Amino acid sequence: MKSLLHTAALALVLQAPGIAMAASPLEGKVSSAQEPVMEGVLVSAKLKGSNMTTTVVSDDNGHYAFPDGRLKPGQYDITIRAANYELPPTTAQIAAGKPTTLDIALKKAVDPSTQLSNAEWMESVPGTEKQRQYMEDCVDCHTLERVFKSTHTSAEFMEVFDKMATFMPGSVPGHPQTVNGAAFRRSGTAAAKKSQADFLASVNLSGDREDFRYQFKRLPRPKGRATRVVITEWDLPREESHPHDVMLDKAGNAWYADFSSQYIGMLDPKTGKVTDYKLPEPKPGAPTGALDLEADKDGNFWVSMQHQTGLVKFDTRTKKITHYPVPDEWQTLRTQQAFVAPEYAHIDGKVWTSNQDQRTILRLDIKTGKYEDFGKYIDANGEQLGTYGIPADKNNNLYLLEFRQLVKGDASVGGSSIGFIDGKTKEYTVYPTPTPEARPRRGRVDSENRLWFAEYRGNAIGMFDPKTKEIKEWKLPTKWSGPYDVMMDKTGAAWTASMMTDQVDRLDPKTGTWVEYLLPRQSNIRRVWVDDTQARPPLWIGSVHGGSIIRLEPLD
Repeated sequence: MKSLLHTAALALVLQAPGIAMAASPLEGKVSSAQEPVMEGVLVSAKLKGSNMTTTVVSDDNGHYAFPDGRLKPGQYDITIRAANYELPPTTAQIAAGKPTTLDIALKKAVDPSTQLSNAEWMESVPGTEKQRQYMEDCVDCHTLERVFKSTHTSAEFMEVFDKMATFMPGSVPGHPQTVNGAAFRRSGTAAAKKSQADFLASVNLSGDREDFRYQFKRLPRPKGRATRVVITEWDLPREESHPHDVMLDKAGNAWYADFSSQYIGMLDPKTGKVTDYKLPEPKPGAPTGALDLEADKDGNFWVSMQHQTGLVKFDTRTKKITHYPVPDEWQTLRTQQAFVAPEYAHIDGKVWTSNQDQRTILRLDIKTGKYEDFGKYIDANGEQLGTYGIPADKNNNLYLLEFRQLVKGDASVGGSSIGFIDGKTKEYTVYPTPTPEARPRRGRVDSENRLWFAEYRGNAIGMFDPKTKEIKEWKLPTKWSGPYDVMMDKTGAAWTASMMTDQVDRLDPKTGTWVEYLLPRQSNIRRVWVDDTQARPPLWIGSVHGGSIIRLEPLD
């Protein structure tokens, strides 16, 4: 009877759009001595010598199956992801037209601490909400595992805080970047830093501690709909690649903007081939890296050049690069164009961007190459608004998402509003988020011109309806998810992803139902992008710290 259930379940999977209905090239059952039937185990197969890994998830019968056509003949390395379990080195040989059965027996992990996501560290470590909240932005550059496995004393942590404050968000341990050593982040008052240093030194491996004196709290394995998914991951050839923003062109190629280096790149999903294109570097010695890959109506890509100044337009047909630097008189060591909004530039010939240094909004006239400075704006609390995402609406008006975080005394205060600039009248309106200090981050408008955006500290996604002037929120089911971006697909589902949980989240706004898909390995996800050309839209994302591009295909 159980084999019949497996066959029926596999048939349903293989009937999904884009998945051929045929026998699975590789299937089997996942079990362990502790659990004879293991649902929610991610099983990954990577052909030796290939840059592509395909992942499926075991169902409630412990059965996994790779769809037909996804595994070419050859030898595959098999890996798994399951909290507190591991798999000894395992391979599978796939032959053309010959199904392979591989039952997988998992063992208890020798060192579960190597498996924890950032969110699991946040939840496991004993401490107050304030003490853990302090580390929200540490994950820009590295995992929290590095923090808690350190042996720093309280005094050493004080030095670390000041050093970390000089690093740009585009830094990683192997490629740190600073602005001439000047402080980039505000690390708080001496009292606040001392309190946090004492806390971290009490929960890491300093002193005589050889192990952690607290229990690790793991997220539950996927269940139900969260197991009905196929995940494909392509490793990028440059080890230092950090694919912050990913989206498809009209031909179905996946493009990415490198957050740490002067490149944008193209992945051909059919072949796995990656082609990189070098961006200008007009300010030698300044931090490198591009941010916010977006497309205009003609399918040309735009990126903001961050500390290399201005914007770049990349013609996908001719491969021509056009650079629009901001005026020399606006340049400082910290000048940073972080975002770009060209989606509706065809309406008035204008492209929006920001100057994160002064927290001002700029607008580029494409024909003249000249920028207009819209100046500074005030948030709902009377403070200068610290804008992060700047999505444009269908009339090329602009939203300002207040991700800013201020240090006031011993407290860290997050942004609590979104702003709106009328592109014609320049009138400005501010709308408070229902959740205080929600720290709105990034998003975009849907087909109804409603703004969907992520609330990083609010652990929610928000939707602003310009007709009612109201914001509605949906809280994510997993604590410390820290959503970064939101995008709607044509079915009405809202997608977001996490820098903290290694999960991708899909919301049905009508029912408030969430599906949380676990990714095959530790990741750090920022931008999300859905492919609405497919009957069931897949999600495309970049693993910033993993140096890979990921396609997630829901099967229901």
